[in-house]
Amino acid sequence: MKYATTADGTRIRYDVLGEGEPLLLFNGQALDIEMWDGVREELARAHRVVRMDFRGTGGSDVPLEDPYTLELFAHDALAVLDDLGITRAHVYGFSMGGKVAQALAHAAPERVGSLVLGATAPGGENEVPRAHSSTVALRKAATDEGRDLIAELFYTPEWASGNPDQVTRILPRGPLRALRLHFAASTDHDGWDLLPHIWSPTLVVHGEDDQLTPVGNAELLATRVPGAELLVLPGLRHGYLHEGHPKATEAVLDFLARYPLPA
Repeated sequence: MKYATTADGTRIRYDVLGEGEPLLLFNGQALDIEMWDGVREELARAHRVVRMDFRGTGGSDVPLEDPYTLELFAHDALAVLDDLGITRAHVYGFSMGGKVAQALAHAAPERVGSLVLGATAPGGENEVPRAHSSTVALRKAATDEGRDLIAELFYTPEWASGNPDQVTRILPRGPLRALRLHFAASTDHDGWDLLPHIWSPTLVVHGEDDQLTPVGNAELLATRVPGAELLVLPGLRHGYLHEGHPKATEAVLDFLARYPLPA
């Protein structure tokens, strides 16, 4: 593991696997880099894959004095790219990480090649809301009761029961205060007005049966981001990237291959 230091002194943990054009992965809300296990290895067949823990999660520092914002997470990501000497990278953001990817593509478009927005939403009043029961499950995710609730939102019951280790990887870990800061950062974000100004080639990927982030949000993103492509995967829920592997991963790799980074 390696660490980058941000402008405010926060240490951000990251790791790197593979060779080729860099691909930066953004985790879901309050999740650490282990959520990409299994998927990362396949992406690394064609890319230099960089995973990072947002502040407050995994091996990164946990500053609790100030509110977290998705723009702050985006600048933490720039610190990681700078530490690696990467001037431009493809970006794949999942769930809340997809919102961070939107923020990064708007704040530093020169640093972002193509963009993959997975199981995510625009935020704000235009976002298609989840059911209250899904929000309750998200708030309880760090509890024993929450494990089963979150597993059902991410995966079909058969897949979840057959892959208990993966269910563990999509449960939040970290101080409760940091988890609440992540929840607030995602909930308070409104990227609607940013989306028309994203000029990176963009692929929007979503599970058709996603109840945590309803699939209507994918359709909004694909309409709002200029030239965006939309891939909806039938029968899959929020955790499409795991249960839908390898099909979902192959679709992402095919998309990235069509938009090589400038030399």
